[in-house]
Amino acid sequence: MKFSFLGFYIVRPDLRGRGLGLRIWQAGMAHAGSRAIGLDGVVAEQDNYRKSGFVFAYNNIRYGGWVAPLVDATPTTVSLTEVSFDLIARDDATVFPTARPAFLRIWMAAPGHVGRALIRDRRLVAWGVIRPCRTGRKIGPLIADDHDAAEAVFAALVGPAGGQVFLDVPQPNDAAVALATAHGFAPVFETARMYSGPIRRASLERLYGVTTFELG
Repeated sequence: MKFSFLGFYIVRPDLRGRGLGLRIWQAGMAHAGSRAIGLDGVVAEQDNYRKSGFVFAYNNIRYGGWVAPLVDATPTTVSLTEVSFDLIARDDATVFPTARPAFLRIWMAAPGHVGRALIRDRRLVAWGVIRPCRTGRKIGPLIADDHDAAEAVFAALVGPAGGQVFLDVPQPNDAAVALATAHGFAPVFETARMYSGPIRRASLERLYGVTTFELG
């Protein structure tokens, strides 16, 4: 499937009103060509995206809060580097409209990014990555077969450091929302996932945390 994702579409405030945003948009759309395009747009801009052919799919909610130090009590939680990369890439492709192995390799190995995975009966049932932000840390992606598996990887990622953590949750996934609120997280930001063309169905019920709004 041919697919692309649009992100980091922003103009510095002091340079707005000069048509730069439109030129950036046009260049991005031209680069995508005939591929379907996904984006996480701010809610206030939904109507503008609709005018460009984008259709609303669902909302993503950024939850954030302070987490006490957590102990990984699951002995089968391992470093993501111990899991076959092909297995991780195949699993990621079930929650995203297309396979993206090249992106995943870079994402997992980026400085400061730490990944954990949960194995049950020799099966990968949950995994995720946590990374440093300007403020606190952010978990993404967080993919799991069920709430308990997601909770185990969440705890392993947060670890004994605790601190301020953010998680971008697909609103249709009630279990993911429940995980965030159970830790005392509150909504701090919201985006609209929209697509410009037909896409392959993603298993949102397994997606507990979006990788990043900027890249899908």
